[in-house]
Amino acid sequence: MGKKNIGVQGFTMPMPQAILGSRMDGRNNYMALAWVSRVNYNPSLMMISVGKRHFSNAAIKASGEFSVNIPSVDMIEVTDFVGMVSGGKLDKSELFEVEKGELENAPVISKCPVSIECKLFDSMELPNDTLFVGEVVATWCDEDVLTDEVPDIKKVNPFTLTMPDNRYWDIGVCVGRAWHDGKKMK
Repeated sequence: MGKKNIGVQGFTMPMPQAILGSRMDGRNNYMALAWVSRVNYNPSLMMISVGKRHFSNAAIKASGEFSVNIPSVDMIEVTDFVGMVSGGKLDKSELFEVEKGELENAPVISKCPVSIECKLFDSMELPNDTLFVGEVVATWCDEDVLTDEVPDIKKVNPFTLTMPDNRYWDIGVCVGRAWHDGKKMK
């Protein structure tokens, strides 16, 4: 059996599911975010892609700050909701309790086990989206999800998004060790 060209999909499978936090006009706003990735080690940079028509896009451009909050599977419903309704039409500021972080316009969601505050480093306009690169200013973790001072994926219990089927999935089990298992082939 060979490969079949299924057209221009462009979706990686799976994508980490996060909640984007921003602040504009004195209120916090949230958006479901799956187009997110670390793109540089030092300085620590994260990339997010946000549609140009989204309220969050304008908020990041105005403040130069944002947060990437990693929800656990018990937050699927509210995560999905913040991705369905625009902050321009509904005030979503009361959906989450927030904690004070290092930045003024990057809300740290209390219920998310991991929250990453970013200051805008660079951006690039794409046809429909803006690619924002943020420099990580602080990473906040619930103490009970840490193992040896590092976030433990089993304890964080995050979920992923697959497209084009639009489904959420849990992470599953560890199947190998990066930069280790391949040594057997040397």
